[in-house]
Amino acid sequence: MKEVVLSKEQLAELVDIYQQLQHDYEKVAAELNFSCSGCPDNCCDSYFLHHTYAEWAYLWAGVRQLPPERQEELVARAKDYLDQCQKALGQGERPQVMCPLNDEGLCALYGHRLLICRTHGVPASMTRPDGQTMNFPGCFRCQEIVDDGDGGESPRVERTVLFRRLALLENDLLEGRRHLLPRVKSTIAEMLVKGPPVIAVPHCERKSTESMVKK
Repeated sequence: MKEVVLSKEQLAELVDIYQQLQHDYEKVAAELNFSCSGCPDNCCDSYFLHHTYAEWAYLWAGVRQLPPERQEELVARAKDYLDQCQKALGQGERPQVMCPLNDEGLCALYGHRLLICRTHGVPASMTRPDGQTMNFPGCFRCQEIVDDGDGGESPRVERTVLFRRLALLENDLLEGRRHLLPRVKSTIAEMLVKGPPVIAVPHCERKSTESMVKK
């Protein structure tokens, strides 16, 4: 097994995707006069699943910047989070548990938060590869703002281009073998407990490694 690690170029591309997304988010939020300030809810207890090795690797790049004891604390929180989620799922309920990275309302890895954490809130849309357009209404507070409008088409973040860039980045990171690897469908807690992302070493690379060991 080998760890999936972002190169400097891949890291720069992912950061640029995040920055463009942040720009688009802030533009739509300003047009809607939307803000999270004073919100009675906290989206950090939403049951989000994440789907790329690239973001998983990016998360762990942030984790490794923390002191070892802090890392252990977050992993311990993540295990408790998974226990609570398992109970809810076992009862046929959608989990609503506070993210293990939440420190009294602040994200312990804010600079390394993942895409869904950055997009939740305002309305958004995305066109799938099959041509079908998916619309996301935004959080409950934003929906109230939009409903108070004149009924016209509300501003929204168009995610298609950025998601395509992320898909290309993922394919590059996995050296064109994305379709051969297990799909990522994990919460942040699962990513913390599992550790950094790893994938099986191809047979050709195994033989090369074995030859080096013999020498």
